[in-house]
Amino acid sequence: MISWPTDPDALAAEQQRLAGVAEEPWEPGPVPVIGGCWVCFPRGVTGPGAAGDPAWAAAVSVRRGSVVQRAVVTGTAAAPYLPGMMALRAGRLLEETVRGLPVPPDVLLLDATGRDHPRRAGLARHLGAVLDLPTVGVTHRPLDGSGDWPAEERGATSPLLIGSDVVGCWLRTRSGTRPLAVHPGWRTDLEVAVAVVLRTTGRRRTPEPLRRSRELARRARAQRPSR
Repeated sequence: MISWPTDPDALAAEQQRLAGVAEEPWEPGPVPVIGGCWVCFPRGVTGPGAAGDPAWAAAVSVRRGSVVQRAVVTGTAAAPYLPGMMALRAGRLLEETVRGLPVPPDVLLLDATGRDHPRRAGLARHLGAVLDLPTVGVTHRPLDGSGDWPAEERGATSPLLIGSDVVGCWLRTRSGTRPLAVHPGWRTDLEVAVAVVLRTTGRRRTPEPLRRSRELARRARAQRPSR
C-alpha cells in the first residue's frame, strides 16, 4: 500500500521507490472526465509556512467543459514547506479532497511536478500512485528541469531536461502568453499529458479543471471566519 510518509527521510525513500515503479500506461477514452485539485494556505503569511497552517483544498471533475462534481476540504498543513517535499505538507489533504468526489475522474491535474524532481517522483506522481489515478502535473515553472521556450503558436512544445533525461516539457497553451510546464505524473507519458492539457485549455492559459479547483479553494478560504 502506498502511503504518505511523515518525515523527510521517509518521504525521500518513498519518492526514490516510486521513481522506479513501472506502472501500467493509461489510455484516454474519447471524452474523459478530467479532474483538478488545488490547495491554498492563508494569505499574507511570510516565509515558507509552518506545520499546522490552515489549509483549504478543492477538487472538481470537468466533462465537456462543465463542472460535474466538486468537493472541498478544510484542514491543516502537515509540515512546513520544503523544496521537493510538498507531499509532506499537502499530500494527505489533497487525497482526502479527491476522494470526496462521488466518482473518481479518469485523469487528475494538479499544481505539482512528476519526474522533474530531485528523486524523479514529485507530488503529481505520488498522489496518482496513492489514489491509483492517472495524473498530470501543470506548473508555471520547472523544479529542477530546464529548457528553451517553444514556438509562439498554441500547442508548441519544447523539452524540459535534467541532464540528458526528458522529464517534462514547456507547452504553449495560448499564443502570445507564457508557456506552462507540463509533467507526466502517474500512468501518463508526455504525449498523453500534453493532450490532456490542450483538451482543457483554449480561451484561457490555465487548464479549466485547475482553474475551477483553485477558485473553489480560494472561495473556501475567503469564507474563513474573521478572528
